[in-house]
Amino acid sequence: MKPVRSLARVMLSGIFVVGGVRSLRNPTPLVPNAKPITDRVAPLLQQASPNLPTDTESLIRANAAAQLVGGLMLATGRFTRPAALLLAGTLVPTTLAGHAFWQKEPAERAQHQLHFMKNVGILGGLLLAAADTEGKPGLRWRTGHRIGHSRRSVQRAVRTARREARIAVRSAATARRLPG
Repeated sequence: MKPVRSLARVMLSGIFVVGGVRSLRNPTPLVPNAKPITDRVAPLLQQASPNLPTDTESLIRANAAAQLVGGLMLATGRFTRPAALLLAGTLVPTTLAGHAFWQKEPAERAQHQLHFMKNVGILGGLLLAAADTEGKPGLRWRTGHRIGHSRRSVQRAVRTARREARIAVRSAATARRLPG
């Protein structure tokens, strides 16, 4: 199953690597579509940290860099689950900015709706990649298993302590009965 997972991750990450490189090199054509989204996000970023850039072009470049890094991480199999979550997070504003079909003229609406649905499908693939444990137990199972193991260890220790206490009591009682 490993070759299939590896190939699927490379295929899924390709669009992010190519799109990230393009947007990093030339963000200017994306500014008009991204402006409504960045205008909503800028005040939140300003509240979070006054030092963060809030101009549209810088935010496009930051999104592109995140897509490039996340795409490369996913493609190479390094930190695949966090990379998939990062890419999912960057895909939402990209989709809302680039394919807001509900705001387009009827002639363009069908094309943008198709791209919107394509991105929703890619988002689903990224969520699957983020949940994929590669056949290894997930964190929830491992935690539950460790808790169960600890609980059994404590129960064994309690039983052993009770047994040892009974033995000590009996030994003390026997020692008192011995002459001398």
